[in-house]
Amino acid sequence: MLDFTSALYLGFEHASWSLPGWARLTLGKPAALEEVPGTFRVQRELAALIGCERVLMGSSTLHLFCDLFGMLARRNVALWIDEATYPIARWATDRAAAFGAPVRLFAHHSAASLRRALDTAGGAKPVIVTDGYCPVRGTQAPLRDYASCAAARGGLLVVDDTQALGVFGRRADSMVGYGSGGGGSLRHFNLQDPGIVVVSSLAKAFGVPMAMVGGSEAFVENFRESGGTLVHCSPPSAAVILAAQRALRVNAGWGDILRRRLANVVARFRRRLQGLLGIGGLFPVQPLKLPARMDARWLYGRLLGRGVRAVLHRDPGGGGSRISFVLSARHGLSEIDCAVDCLLDALAGSHENTEGVRGDVTGLR
Repeated sequence: MLDFTSALYLGFEHASWSLPGWARLTLGKPAALEEVPGTFRVQRELAALIGCERVLMGSSTLHLFCDLFGMLARRNVALWIDEATYPIARWATDRAAAFGAPVRLFAHHSAASLRRALDTAGGAKPVIVTDGYCPVRGTQAPLRDYASCAAARGGLLVVDDTQALGVFGRRADSMVGYGSGGGGSLRHFNLQDPGIVVVSSLAKAFGVPMAMVGGSEAFVENFRESGGTLVHCSPPSAAVILAAQRALRVNAGWGDILRRRLANVVARFRRRLQGLLGIGGLFPVQPLKLPARMDARWLYGRLLGRGVRAVLHRDPGGGGSRISFVLSARHGLSEIDCAVDCLLDALAGSHENTEGVRGDVTGLR
């Protein structure tokens, strides 16, 4: 089975033999009392990578977002949420609403929509929340414009950079595709602003199931002192911290090579499927644009029957189902050609589509 469902974009898998051993998997105490060995080093290296003064680790973005919005809600703020922001951040904004903070939406990746909304708002400082990159719609947030909107009103910009971390980086004439370094959206747009807070999982390109929050030294220290997660929840385990160390080490030594390989894989896929793709660009999540009246569930079943597993998920526009291929640096060009051939063969038989097939519809991060 050719698998195109994994978001381990750079192919990091961290097999047990690739990590050193650990004396204790967990310390049995919260991070507020004692950090797992190696945590400080990972935090320091991540801060340097993404371009923030300081970083703190957490078990998940949901934990960190809940702490973050709970803290901010006590500061006479209003939350302005990009309407396509991933659900985890939006779930956490419910906590801010419970504390009485206004929570409002604005049009996806539209600085003009945000400005118009802010011009009619009250005196509360804005906290603008967005994904750095939206894989389903294939767009990067206008972070510089958002940051300017926040700064003009004494507010903050909060960026969920889970998709961009490890993929996008510093842009240079010598680099094609994603840029260099893998530091994410702030590096890609050359942004260093104390009014920007970054929350990101490392579970995509870096393959490590933990999360981080980054920002200015003062902001992160305040977050550390006020957040409940560090007191009431277990921190990432020793195994996870060691996997993060390995991911950062491999990224520093080989990351740009892997990103070039990934860009070549995505470019091959796109060249073979011109006219059948739903977005532009080389991001490794590639949604299909199917012919009119094509049943995505039916096509998904046809692909499975040919040994190709893609992602069947909901269309962000609410129109039904959609199929996306998630590509990684581990995919060979021959695998891409085989998958495309199977897809084109399945499409050639689309006149046989009558009742369709059932498949699992999942969310796509």
